[in-house]
Amino acid sequence: MRKKELKLVITFHTTADAMAMEKVCKEQNVPGRIIPVPRAISAGCGLSWCARLEEREEIAAAMKEAGIEEEAMHECMV
Repeated sequence: MRKKELKLVITFHTTADAMAMEKVCKEQNVPGRIIPVPRAISAGCGLSWCARLEEREEIAAAMKEAGIEEEAMHECMV
């Protein structure tokens, strides 16, 4: 089992937004990965983007450029 760490978890309004995020991040080599929304977080969509906290600005810039709107950005143990 992987050791839990404090991570940036971005939730989305729709599954389509989460999938668009994954596509944009892969194309632009933005770090992170799709994960199920952690139980501690409530979200409209069941998927979220998980990355290291230090990557917040890079991820936010990629999302803004692609026109992807997050539901929320959380810091939680994942």
